[in-house]
Amino acid sequence: MKKFFVGLISVIMAAGFCFSFTACNKNGGEPETDESGNTIVKIMVHVAEQSAEGKAYKQVTDSFNVSDVAKSEKIKVRVEYKPRSNSATGYETELINMMNNGNLPDIITFDAPNTWSYADAGILKDITELVSQETQGDFFEISKNTYEGKLYGLPIQESSAGIYYNKAIFRNANVLSRVEGMTAENAWTIGEFESICAQLVGKCELPVDLQLYKANDETATYLLYPFILAQGGSFLSADGMTATGYLDSAATKAAFQKIKNWVTSGYTSYDASDVGFYTGKYAMYLSSGWSIPEIENQYAQQLGSDWGILPYPKGTASASATGSWSFGMTTQTKSAEKAAVVLEWLVSTDSSVTIPNATGMIPARQSAIELKNYEVGSPEYVLYDQLVKTGKTRPGTVAYPEFTSAFQGIINDLRNSSDVNAVVSAQTTTLQNNLDRYK
Repeated sequence: MKKFFVGLISVIMAAGFCFSFTACNKNGGEPETDESGNTIVKIMVHVAEQSAEGKAYKQVTDSFNVSDVAKSEKIKVRVEYKPRSNSATGYETELINMMNNGNLPDIITFDAPNTWSYADAGILKDITELVSQETQGDFFEISKNTYEGKLYGLPIQESSAGIYYNKAIFRNANVLSRVEGMTAENAWTIGEFESICAQLVGKCELPVDLQLYKANDETATYLLYPFILAQGGSFLSADGMTATGYLDSAATKAAFQKIKNWVTSGYTSYDASDVGFYTGKYAMYLSSGWSIPEIENQYAQQLGSDWGILPYPKGTASASATGSWSFGMTTQTKSAEKAAVVLEWLVSTDSSVTIPNATGMIPARQSAIELKNYEVGSPEYVLYDQLVKTGKTRPGTVAYPEFTSAFQGIINDLRNSSDVNAVVSAQTTTLQNNLDRYK
């Protein structure tokens, strides 16, 4: 029997839905068809239709609907756009409600770290035998959405974050030469990062924006977890069920202490402006590839071309952020074979170029990387190179919503507390109690 999706169970009960996911599954009946006899494959995506990413999805799905594949297979795709809230709870709650009402679409987008929880909850369908080996083998190993040895999703794109830096500010502070030519293999150390931050104090409004103000968002976990791993910290046991001894280990606490120290020292701030780097006020900005098109399309006048991306600093190990949104087939699809045809199109090599072109992210397919042909030293290449060489996934667990809540809770609580040990211990205890509910 599937475990309960504990992270959102209160929402389900409050809405009066049945208590077990599997008990309400209504995936019987025939697939919907149009007047021409085409099978309708429904897709739900997490962005607005008029967003850059939404327009890219529309381009990809429109191209499918007029393709020879669609004609020969007699398939038509329909897309529903469900923009998620900053915390993602709106989109996820919608999925749970649809699951319990038996009206999930055939294909959904979902954030890769939720693979285990969505698969365990019965939202995602095992597609191991439905997707060609050629397609499966073209993704970076780190990009595969697997749970208990089975495949449950295919990445729309990959995600690598880095530290954007303003070369003019670095030049004025006489530290530009210390970072020029830096690569993932030749990355700075945590100590060097701190030393440069210290030299930047007073030379700009803020040495580095770590986006701590997004501590209620998955962004905080996504951007900051590599700092913990790089310093020898850990989060959960391999089976994702034990936090005690991992999240509250001495190394993990010491890594969180570093982040607290950076705030205390004035290197970063919870009160930073989310456009401070873009407008030339901050020296550095921790962000993902999505900031590249923002700079090029909205802030070219302020920054020009005098900026770049540096890899995450290394400690006892090297680590960088990975994992982005994926396409997955739901357990309630009425035509798995037809949905699989669409799924392959959505993550084809061409699609895996079209979507990252809009988002600034890295393609998850190696064949798409070859088409992109990044110039060595470019911001995109730095992110790609780092992804391949130091990328580490967020922890796998069926209780990922609870884990990321605990991580965000630590970052939030450190704003007003100087006792890192107490903060981490308290969140670990809460997380472990939640994990125990899955056993």
